[in-house]
Amino acid sequence: EGLIEFYDSFKDMFEFFCKNTTIHGTIRLVCSGSNRMKTAFWTLLLLASFGMLYWQFALMFSQYWAYPVVLTMSMHSEPKMFPAITICNLDPYRFELVSEHLVQLDRMAEESITFLYGINTSARLFHMNDGNIRVKDLSSMGNLSRSSFKLSQNFSLLRTTDLRSGKKHSSVGFRLCNATGGNCFYKTYSSGMDAILEWYRFHYMNIMSQLPVIINISDHEEQIEDMVYSCQYDGEPCRPSDYVHFHHPVFGSCYTFNSKGTDPFWTATKPGIPYGLSLILRAEQKDHIPLLSTVAGVKVMIHNHNQTPFLEHEGFDIRPGIATTIGIQQDEVNRLGGNYGKCTTNGDDVDVKLLYNNSYTLQACLHSCFQHIMVQKCGCGYYYYPLPPGAEYCDYNKQPAWGHCFYRLYNRLRNHHLNCFDQCPKPCRENLYKVSAGTAKWPSAKSQDWVRQALRHQNGYNSTSNRLDIAKVTIFYQQLNYQSVNESPLLSENLLLSSMGSQWSLWFGSSVLSVVEMFELLIDTLVLSLLFCYQRLRSKKTLR
Repeated sequence: EGLIEFYDSFKDMFEFFCKNTTIHGTIRLVCSGSNRMKTAFWTLLLLASFGMLYWQFALMFSQYWAYPVVLTMSMHSEPKMFPAITICNLDPYRFELVSEHLVQLDRMAEESITFLYGINTSARLFHMNDGNIRVKDLSSMGNLSRSSFKLSQNFSLLRTTDLRSGKKHSSVGFRLCNATGGNCFYKTYSSGMDAILEWYRFHYMNIMSQLPVIINISDHEEQIEDMVYSCQYDGEPCRPSDYVHFHHPVFGSCYTFNSKGTDPFWTATKPGIPYGLSLILRAEQKDHIPLLSTVAGVKVMIHNHNQTPFLEHEGFDIRPGIATTIGIQQDEVNRLGGNYGKCTTNGDDVDVKLLYNNSYTLQACLHSCFQHIMVQKCGCGYYYYPLPPGAEYCDYNKQPAWGHCFYRLYNRLRNHHLNCFDQCPKPCRENLYKVSAGTAKWPSAKSQDWVRQALRHQNGYNSTSNRLDIAKVTIFYQQLNYQSVNESPLLSENLLLSSMGSQWSLWFGSSVLSVVEMFELLIDTLVLSLLFCYQRLRSKKTLR
């Protein structure tokens, strides 16, 4: 009796609760006992209030378990590190180790263009003959140009026609078949130019696959002095330690400035053009590959530190003979992750094993995922992506059907039919750079003579023609303040409890203690039921 209050009946217990509870409206159930209509009215009203209350609770919990987020934006102003800048020549370098195979490919391209369009391109397009090709004596690596590799004649360019909407449509492409030859399709393009470029690129990948992976391709490409004539940051000349050289499979020789982002020299303390990175670049096309790229200039990409630059997907082009100023504005994005969205902090929790040595990015994960599937399905790796351990690059002398397998897989990836997009989440923290650019002719007609003379004496610039082959680019912070976009829960635990309390007060005008009173009523009802059962069993035994 010290712990539980006993009642003679359930009616007594219910009347006591209604008269003494802090829940509004319950006293009307017992004070109007002589008027059944009022009692029924208040009973229905209380039941309806309970129904509305728990309906609102259900809505709040369903919204909470959906884990919605709200974006909050804030502005910060502080000195920060200058981003990493990667530059590449838009016309890939003619790699000398496989130059003989590239000459054969150029001849095949001449024949194909002549067959398709009836024009002779050898003198105007390639600007070279066999005597122009320089082949180094690389006996220590083996004579790759004279290896057993042979260009395949099974992928000739063809013109096809089909009927669509009652009209004839012409397309150009090449035929790809599986290993048995029973499943074939045409890789076609409505533009003959696109078809020729893709056909050339397909053969180019097979040629470049002959190079052993252990060879450092960067050692055999042009040096930075051949591409960057002048480099200054914040008015100070760049140092040899400020850039790293690497080989890009699409664009060839590339350089990244401030790749690590740890040198205090690259700390941006002031906004504006004089305090940015200023480069004078060469965009010469001598000994390059015209059918691998039809544009001339320099590719520039602004990206985060320790990040692999995917210049085939991002970046912008710098036109020769033009001075380009690029203002950048930084945005910082912070995602919640967990139940609120799929993201990763550093990629350690991602199922895909990255093939790149830099920090995690979505593109690095997608490329790694596709390469793993490519090796598993096709038996070899795509040349433009790094290789997993123990794999080799595709070569149609060894894997004749790899092109059929690759284009099928790539179409599935592009249509989101591979699970790479499900396995590769976005980074939880990401820096994005918005750019705005302006251009002007450079050098001007009156200053080009002395500019060329200065470059010739200082950097060995030896252009004797009037064609434009140099460009100037300046990259700078427009403002040092940056915008931070943060995700936060739309309905947190505290807000959920507060909303539940508001609904409880709205429908019953009570508090948390009223909920305790209801639990007390349930406990009393349970105990009283057990006591009545016990008394009934005991009376039956006494009668027996």
